[in-house]
Amino acid sequence: MAQYDTIFKNATVVNHDGEGQADIAVKNGRIVAIGTISGDAAETVDCKGLHILPGVIDTQVHFREPGLTHKEDLETGSRAAVMGGVTGVFEMPNTNPLTISKETFDAKIAAGTNRMHCDFAFYIGGTHENVGELATLEKLPGCAGIKVFMGSSTGSLLVQDDDGVEAILRAISRRAAFHSEDEYMLEERKHLRVEGDPSSHPVWRSPEVAMSCTTRLVNIARKVGKRIHVLHISTKEEMVYLADHKDVASVEATPHHLTLDETAYTKLGTYVQMNPPIRDAEHRAGIWAGVENGVVDVLGSDHAPHAREEKDHAYPASHSGMTGVQTLVPTMLDHVNNGKLSLQRFVDLTSHGPNRLFGIANKGRIAVGYDADFTIVDMKRRETITNEWIASRVGWTPYDGVSVTGWPVGTIVRGHKVMWQGVLTTPSIGQPMRFLEALPQG
Repeated sequence: MAQYDTIFKNATVVNHDGEGQADIAVKNGRIVAIGTISGDAAETVDCKGLHILPGVIDTQVHFREPGLTHKEDLETGSRAAVMGGVTGVFEMPNTNPLTISKETFDAKIAAGTNRMHCDFAFYIGGTHENVGELATLEKLPGCAGIKVFMGSSTGSLLVQDDDGVEAILRAISRRAAFHSEDEYMLEERKHLRVEGDPSSHPVWRSPEVAMSCTTRLVNIARKVGKRIHVLHISTKEEMVYLADHKDVASVEATPHHLTLDETAYTKLGTYVQMNPPIRDAEHRAGIWAGVENGVVDVLGSDHAPHAREEKDHAYPASHSGMTGVQTLVPTMLDHVNNGKLSLQRFVDLTSHGPNRLFGIANKGRIAVGYDADFTIVDMKRRETITNEWIASRVGWTPYDGVSVTGWPVGTIVRGHKVMWQGVLTTPSIGQPMRFLEALPQG
């Protein structure tokens, strides 16, 4: 019997030790050696000219199952993930039925196990009604934590009042994730939406709407002494404000808020309609400043697919959200190649950051004893992103026709070569992630 299952040889490995040439040996799905490795293996993968990164974990996706599977399901969404180099995802609770009970959560775990192509965790939605159960629900194996919508988005989860948010935070012990837009202001400002003009979307959902909610949220977190994770920051003001509250608040940025600006509405119309919205270049620069100065902890794609017919309704009847899990790695590697961030900072945002914030057991690092989850990339490869490449059920991306430098060529999940050179090579093997604050007993 071979000493190792697989040796990945001749790669440039990027991890907590820096960046340098190394081999990685894998046995039974775990990393067992790093360095110059001479033992025998059942398979040797030559990675000359490639970089091996810790597996990219996308901590915000909406895969729409159950209830909205005409847009996406756990299989198609996770296929898109691994085709784009993503080895793990945190999936959101605004499904139908909502993921707000042990029964609905367990059903999703069962639906994802050995059917999803990557490993996964599911958020449980926090509501006024289930607050009494949240302390138990957040400790379920495979739970990423509690997610709260303070502003309405796709689905019917909504806790817009401070008392409701405070009750949820008092009930739980783990870090909770928030969609932070002020629902009261959104209701008051609905008249600012212009029929047929999606560029009025950021006028309605203004920077003040986001900032108002985020300051309320931080004040509540301080009052009760709990940790919060503020999703998809879209304004420069929030980034400056949150820099002063990093003890209680962690921060997510998205590739689309870092890549697109208000000119995208002219070209793509409702296909860039998001909550919170794409804003002008000044806000985009403010979010980049948060990446550069370390305020941003993680990247999440906020992959939120809708069918073309739903995006083609005249604004504001058009649905908010777009695909993103498959394009996260190539769009951000292009930013790396353009000097906007280092490759090590990308790894920090997509692997080390999720591990650090959420306490994922045995994932997020290339280290002995950790799961052999790798995102293998060719930093010099130039490709054009196309709708045809997109594996999501909806089959479109706002980046159709965009050329990038830096491309995912391999997705390795617990030692299994799931995607290699654009081909799905292993049947679905997805398993729930484990968390240090919710380890199974016995």
